[in-house]
Parts: sequence; C-alpha cells; structure tokens
Amino acid sequence: MKIRFLGGVKEVTGSTHLLMTQSSVVMRDCGLFQGRRAEAREKNCTVCNGFDTLDAVVLSHAHIDHCGNLPTLAKHGYRGPVHATVATKDLCEFMLRDAARIQLLDAEYLNKKNARTAAGPVEQVEPIYSVEDADQILTQFVGHQYHEAVRITDDISVTAFDAGHVLGAALHVFDVREKDRTIRIGYAFDLGRKNLPILRDPEQLADMDALVIESTYGNRFHRDINQAEDQLAGVINRIHAKGGKIIIPSFALERAQEILYSINALYRDKRIAVMPVYVDSPLTASLSQVFRKHPELFDDETTALIKSGGWVLGEEKITFVQSADESKALNDDTQPMIIISASGMCESGRILHHLKNNIEDANNAIVIVGYQAEHTLGRRIVDHAPEVRIFGKTYRNRAERVVLNTFSGHADRGDLLDFIGKVGPRCKTMIFVHGEEKAIAALTEEVHVRRPDTEIVVPGRGEEIEL
Repeated sequence: MKIRFLGGVKEVTGSTHLLMTQSSVVMRDCGLFQGRRAEAREKNCTVCNGFDTLDAVVLSHAHIDHCGNLPTLAKHGYRGPVHATVATKDLCEFMLRDAARIQLLDAEYLNKKNARTAAGPVEQVEPIYSVEDADQILTQFVGHQYHEAVRITDDISVTAFDAGHVLGAALHVFDVREKDRTIRIGYAFDLGRKNLPILRDPEQLADMDALVIESTYGNRFHRDINQAEDQLAGVINRIHAKGGKIIIPSFALERAQEILYSINALYRDKRIAVMPVYVDSPLTASLSQVFRKHPELFDDETTALIKSGGWVLGEEKITFVQSADESKALNDDTQPMIIISASGMCESGRILHHLKNNIEDANNAIVIVGYQAEHTLGRRIVDHAPEVRIFGKTYRNRAERVVLNTFSGHADRGDLLDFIGKVGPRCKTMIFVHGEEKAIAALTEEVHVRRPDTEIVVPGRGEEIEL
C-alpha cells in the first residue's frame, strides 16, 4: 500500500494524492494550485500526468484547491467515477463550470499581455481545460451520504464523515484489504472548527493505522469564534463613519455565506450602521441556492432560525450583483457600502476590479476573512506590502487592512492537537500535509512530545511512501 503526493504538501493548494495497491489506483482530491501565475500554471497542466491507470476519484469537498483540476482528468481521458457527498456533487455543478470559464479568461488575458510585450510572434496560451471538460467530469460524479461505506475498487472501500469545513465537506477513512488483513487510513483535511455558524461540528476519526492530516494553522491559534461578529461590527461602524467602502474578498463557497449570516445577525441586533451589502459574485448567488437544498446539514441553531421564518442568509437585506455593468457601477457609487466578491485569495474574478478601484483610498477597508496562500495577491495585502500589482499595474496599498482569522474554516493549532490526541493508540503513523513549512515544523515538534511512539512523515511534492 503506497501513497504518492502530487500536491497540497508543504503548501496549501493543489491537493492531490494517489492511494495505490497492487491492483488499484485511487485519487483523493484533484485541486488547482494557486500562487505565482507561471508556476501554478505549470503545476496545474502537469499534475495529472505520469500514471497510466486510475480506478476512482474520491473528493473531499468543493473548494477549487481540492476539486478544481478534475476537468483536466476528463481532458486526459479519465471516465471513471468521482465519489463525493451529495452536497459536494451539487456544489461542483457550479464550481467547476465557473473554474473552466476562469481558465478561458486567464488564457485570453495572457495572450493579450504577451502580444503587447513580445517583439515577434508568440505561441498562444491555451486554457488548462474547457467548459466541455468540466461538463464531462460532472457526468461522472456519484453522490453518497455521510457514514455510507462505499466499495470503490475490489480492495478499497471508503467512508465519509462530516468535516465541519464547508457544506458537504468530508473526512475519509479508507479500508484497504491486503491479503488477510485490512489497513485503515484516515484523511482529515480540510478539517473544520467547532462552533462555526451554519454547519455541524467536525466528527472525530479514530481506530486507524495511519492518519493524513492538515497543518494549515499548525503554529497559530484562532480567536474565539464568538468574537468574529464583534470584530466585524467594529470594522463596519468605523468605515461607515469615514464614508468609505468595505471590500471583502471571499471564497464563494461557505465563507461568503458565513459572512452574510453574521451581517444579518448584526443587522437584526441593531449593532451596526445600515449600509447596502452587495454580493458581486454570480457564483456565490448560485451556491447560496444549493445551501437551501441541504438544510439537513445545518447545525441546531441555524435549523431553529430557519424554522422561525428567517432564512439564514438574510437575502432581503443584500443585493446579488449579476451583470458586469452592475458590477462596474459599484465603482462609481460613492456611498458607504460593503462589497463581498470572489476570489478569496484575490487571484481572479471581480474582486480584482474592486481592489484596483479602492485599495488606494485610506477611508476604505479590505477585510480578509480566509487563508491567503504564499505568492497570492491576498497574501501580499495581508503582509501589508506598500504596493501591489493588479492587472499589470502598480497600486499603493493605502486602504485599511483588517484580517479576521476568527472566520477561518480551518482547525487551528489547538483543534489539530485535540483531534490528534483522540485518534487512539492504533494510529502509529501520521502524515502532515496541507500547510506551509513553519506550520508543519511547529505541529511536528509538539506531536513528537505528546506521542513519542508515533512516526511523523512530512512528504514533499512527488514523493511516495509505503505503509
């Protein structure tokens, strides 16, 4: 039994792992890399190369860094199943088609840029995959429920558990039959947090031989989630008093819905000034409708709110922006407002236009509500670079920068150590992935102290381990 790590190791994007036995090859996630444009593109174009057979794909959730390269599999001829929860299947209907459109726009942008700067003819950049590739892979999805044991090959079965990360997100336990024994491998990334709004808390995995677990925040603690709305209220009231705009780059899936949930609660409790809220992301609007389809996945508080007659997202107080003209009009509107737009790491989409038009005004605020990977525009804003480049032009980073990690959907150091502490003594091997090297080092050091008999493995991209 071997695992080959193709992405999402010593970094937090591009999660792609292969589980291999003598007779089966199963992929867990197939995500897009994000970061430096040329480097990310090279990885995204080549990650699905190098193996001849693939029997099945198991998908953890619908975030693009976990599912966004699935159409590349279809482009290369893969026609096998993609196993996911029913909610993840529904979300990917929108996520993957949107990702394909972004690939097309990105290729068009690069071709125009190259044409302007090249002295002679240049080779045309092609999209990594097409909308047709996305349509094809979507026909291969097979939806399952949590706790349903699914036999995906002759010697591998998988069971999904609630990750508490985004709607439909799953932790997985793989049961691998080898001769007269069974090896159990747990996958705990992306692992959510307790007490997040809307969703239930993550389930605990136990009784396994090896655990593959994220380390995203292995060296950091989040503030109490109950402080999130207090911090958000402070930003809104402060910027409203200055007459500015609040720009919130947000992942279209889950984070945007959580922010809307909190703004709705703050309005309801009369804790913030009244400001128009614009969700400038057609994808977010579509995904919010998927949430309506799956109330069975909500926590008790959200369920009670819905039963009382108030939909969790408070859509009567917000405007979902659809057309490009409506989006552009927001830049000419000088009144105080809140704009929530994708992408969450500021790498593509309409958020770039709002940042371009607002980042140089000190009366405005850019509110970061999610993890920003290395080499992304979002990370440069978090690090308060004095200048940033957007669409090839340089802008002064003068807007107030507010980082609200309280909204993070990832387990922090305390959550990870608590989860690891409860996996039980059977687990003798732990594999740390989905984190930058400083976070991995800090988590490794502490786990060595707490579980001295546990082998800790920190793989690199392209490496392979045998269990």
